[in-house]
Amino acid sequence: MTQNLSTKLANLFQKSALSAFQIDDPVEITESTKEIFGDYQCNSALKFAKTVSKNPREVAEELIKHLKDDEHLIKKMELAGPGFINIHINPAYLEKELFDIYNDPKLGIERPSRKQKIICEFSSPNIAKAMHVGHLRSTIIGDSLARLFEFLDHDVLRLNHVGDWGTQFGMLIAYLKMFHKRVLEEKTETPIEDLMEWYKASKKKFDESPEFKKSAQEEVVKLQGGDKNSLSAWAHICDISRKAFEEIYNLLDVHLNERGESFYNPYLKEVVSEFEKKGLVALDHGAKCLFLDGYKNKEGDPLPLIIQKSDGGYNYSTTDLAGFKYRIEEDLAERIVIVTDIGQSTHFKMVYDAALKADIIDPNRVVFNHVPFGLVLSPEGKKFKTREGETERLVDLLEESIVAARKLLEGRDVDDLETSAKTLGIGAVKYADLSCNRVKDYTFSYERMLKFEGNTVAFILYAYVRINSIQKKLNAPVLPTKLTLLHPSEFALALHLRRFGEALKQMDVELLPNRLTDYLYHLAEKFHSFFRDCRVEGSENQATRLFLCDFTKKMIAQGLEILGIKTLPKM
Repeated sequence: MTQNLSTKLANLFQKSALSAFQIDDPVEITESTKEIFGDYQCNSALKFAKTVSKNPREVAEELIKHLKDDEHLIKKMELAGPGFINIHINPAYLEKELFDIYNDPKLGIERPSRKQKIICEFSSPNIAKAMHVGHLRSTIIGDSLARLFEFLDHDVLRLNHVGDWGTQFGMLIAYLKMFHKRVLEEKTETPIEDLMEWYKASKKKFDESPEFKKSAQEEVVKLQGGDKNSLSAWAHICDISRKAFEEIYNLLDVHLNERGESFYNPYLKEVVSEFEKKGLVALDHGAKCLFLDGYKNKEGDPLPLIIQKSDGGYNYSTTDLAGFKYRIEEDLAERIVIVTDIGQSTHFKMVYDAALKADIIDPNRVVFNHVPFGLVLSPEGKKFKTREGETERLVDLLEESIVAARKLLEGRDVDDLETSAKTLGIGAVKYADLSCNRVKDYTFSYERMLKFEGNTVAFILYAYVRINSIQKKLNAPVLPTKLTLLHPSEFALALHLRRFGEALKQMDVELLPNRLTDYLYHLAEKFHSFFRDCRVEGSENQATRLFLCDFTKKMIAQGLEILGIKTLPKM
């Protein structure tokens, strides 16, 4: 099985610690902060020193002394500071490693020990509302994580938990029956904007008219009771919204399996009953609640998790608990990943703790990750809205990015302006988002995301395009009989190529796509340095340098694909 260099080093030092001190604890291996300090660093001597009651430098010296490097992975080691071990990788070993993994479809990454069933839930817009900029982050962060899991060969179920059930549908159906009957009877083509306006009007009427409120509530009862006409009206409303959603998903090249709130409706009563049987439910003003340790409201009072309202209705908590139960018992999930805005963090902590308390989830068998993210802000640092004060529609934002990319590419050497503009425009939006730490807010700027310098997709695509140009010009065989890394820039690029698996491992553990964008940005930087320092055409080392070019091109394409971004042959 292929291992990352950091894993191989950790194994070597772990065996050394066992031999020197009979310590079998995990060893910490990190990339060196600066190239002058070597390629990797072992910092575990400081921790082990406490265990064996020795000076950290003495411990480090013993680790070096007992290390057996039969494969000659390490060129040299240096002791630094209070007990850090700086490690320099052997260029000959790296040459062989790159040569061996060149034709590996997974590019030498460290495979998981076993395949998992992973449920990845993301996007999750609401029916009867247009997707807005707030859905951007959930959609593309979730898609990049799903793509990563798929690349790691896990069994991935991508779920779109749309808001397609509840009181709002009673209001909307009652309103359409009253004012736009033909839409329901003839199933007429209707833009999502009309549906949104009717929803706003129905909400206003619901608040102002007792008669309409009663009609809307009756429609909810009919819908929940399975009335044929009500279900038909509901299905048409969902179809109108679904068509608008698909327009955006096609633009973003995102694929999802829709399983909305309505899917779990038959299981809600059973979920509440299960909590009652286990004596976990308390009544609070007629509502059935769970009071979990450690959760309090702003006033310091216990914060309830309501699973059934006083009127007998259910809510998000009930649906999410039913979702957990179904995904574990029916989908047989081993890892559940849910991507939502950071404002829902407390909700999902409470739902997860409730599921633990009711033994719905066995934490030894199923891992749950809530993946929260911050806001998208306007260039003024405020919530992203239109001039009219409305939340920015996502489709408008994406189309505007394509227009900006088209202006940038006009007059440049591209194969097809429209296709190239779409690739660059959508890629720029995705990369700008994913390159930020997801838990923080970020400022949206077309100007910054389309720049050809800095950590942007344009900068990375420029490296890809430059390699295409080199290959087209030379039209020479890519695979040499052996590699020879002579120049420091060759070695730096080769070492970074070998670290692809380490970046993916970080992204998998931390669920931070910016670990991969950082890797790609530094890869492009190292390639440009290599191109500056090492002449390819006609050099004595042309074969090795063409190989490094092609491997870099492969790595950029694969890395961007995991992020959901396409490449450009020319730019």
